[in-house]
Amino acid sequence: MNHVDTAFSSHIPEWAEGASSLIARCAQLAMLLEVSASPKPGNVDREHNYPDTCFEHFVASSVAVYPVLELAARSRDGIGTLLRKAVYESFAWQRGGNTHFGAFLLLIPLAMAAGEISREASSTGKADFRLESGYFENLASRAHIFARATSCEDAVEFYRAFGHAEVRVNSVDEFDLEDPGATADLREQNITLYDLMEISRGYDLIANEWTSGFGRCLEGAESILEFMQARNCEAEALTGGSVSTCSGTGINEAVVYTFLKMLSRHRDTFIQTKFDPETADYVSARAGKLLSGWEASGKTARDFALILPAVQEFDSELLEKKINPGSTADIIIAGLFIALLGGLRF
Repeated sequence: MNHVDTAFSSHIPEWAEGASSLIARCAQLAMLLEVSASPKPGNVDREHNYPDTCFEHFVASSVAVYPVLELAARSRDGIGTLLRKAVYESFAWQRGGNTHFGAFLLLIPLAMAAGEISREASSTGKADFRLESGYFENLASRAHIFARATSCEDAVEFYRAFGHAEVRVNSVDEFDLEDPGATADLREQNITLYDLMEISRGYDLIANEWTSGFGRCLEGAESILEFMQARNCEAEALTGGSVSTCSGTGINEAVVYTFLKMLSRHRDTFIQTKFDPETADYVSARAGKLLSGWEASGKTARDFALILPAVQEFDSELLEKKINPGSTADIIIAGLFIALLGGLRF
């Protein structure tokens, strides 16, 4: 996979708290940028709320989870415990229910991988940390290793987190997520968290990311960076090589565009769970039609505003039908996280 130049700022400052703080801030900002992006068809954003869950609930959750994300960046194991802590922190600061369960499942192993890379960079004398262009696959590969190394206790902690968050998911047939006694079965059969994801990979987008190596997260990161570069960046020769600097923002459009792109390419399993596969396929087809019509017109990223009225109409349709592509939103958060680690600034 070829990546665009990710050095959108000439330097990421040295944080007194170290690389773990930077990694946690990137994850936190990724959650905030995703929920702020509008129009993001069917999902909560700065202009749309649900009856029981609103924009501010997502903001509170994004802020509350910072200590857990920083701990993840310093950890080499304990994904299940980190997930449970993230869910508990999220719920301690807002009353809107589950906001980021799927995002936490993606961000925690990715943050652990980023922390490992940063420690290696530090050992070579590098003063600051930025994920260099071309290293995204390395990040995903290391996150996959952490995921594969999960234990039975991680699976038990996942069940505890799941019960607290009251997540809407397809139940794992062999181990009913709504059965309090399932944890005893997990221990008896020594089932790891990765094993649970393997069981669920066929009908859950986040589980599929875990078992297939976080490829869609990489796809989202690349799309965001490419859009930003095409939208408002120009090459400028600086000391140490050629980097890209942005003359404007465009991050909202980049997130909306990438959201549509990912939704068109991958069936959203949250919709599939809440409704059925046909509804999920319809939503993906509608997103694809919007993008293909715009791209066929020869318009560039700078002209994305031309498609916004059609996106707003699609957004209104999904909101009216209470169809929310929540799994796609989680992928976008992970993609933003990777892009920010790579130096994306706006």
